[in-house]
Amino acid sequence: MDRLYLYETHLHTKEASACSQNTAEELVRAYKAAGYTGVMVTDHFFRGNCAIPRELPWEEWVDAFCKGYENAKAAGDNIGLQVFFGWEESYQGSDFLIYGLDKEWMKQHPELREISVEEQYELVHKDGGMVIQAHPYREAWYIPEVRLYPDYVDGVEIFNASHYGKKVREEDGRTMYDVQAKEYAEKYNLPYTGGSDIHSVNLLYGGMAFERPLTDVKDYMKAVLHREGTPIDYFEIRKKKEQENETE
Repeated sequence: MDRLYLYETHLHTKEASACSQNTAEELVRAYKAAGYTGVMVTDHFFRGNCAIPRELPWEEWVDAFCKGYENAKAAGDNIGLQVFFGWEESYQGSDFLIYGLDKEWMKQHPELREISVEEQYELVHKDGGMVIQAHPYREAWYIPEVRLYPDYVDGVEIFNASHYGKKVREEDGRTMYDVQAKEYAEKYNLPYTGGSDIHSVNLLYGGMAFERPLTDVKDYMKAVLHREGTPIDYFEIRKKKEQENETE
């Protein structure tokens, strides 16, 4: 099969993520123009860099939080881009991408605001969701230390396109954050994923590539667990683009 179907798996909208620069509709249109088949909206959840006031009653908070996804879904339906729902929760700097559950499930579980990483995994798994550890070796002011949870995740994000050019490996220029994440996944035989961690329409060209279109987020989860699909090697894409710019 000549065609690959590209999916962004790690995306933040301005509606729900305080650090995002663009609205859901703007991001959806940018990914459609870039040739992607779909995106997964994973806004920062309650303990992350969320834009929704935490003092709101829980159900109101959930409704407001889901606006990023809902706006993206409406825009995607209009222009022919698939949009799936997820979120990114944080625990003192350790981040997790969660897929396979929905707004009504969230409303039924206000304990999400305070449960541990271990409890999160059990709760999400009990109802058919998936937990991916995002960028486990990233270094930043808000991350006090690297924490690994191989027994409480279903996979590891081994390529995060926002890492490009950071803490590079001398021999080839790749970021050590991704190199270490891949080694971690290999050590524990955990499935790989890739994502851009995108916050603006200046796309980073990360995500996952599949040889077929996905039907829904459950299909994505099944594909990851069966080692179907490949994390997009954003490093090679960015390097090629830079070389082309130099020759222009």
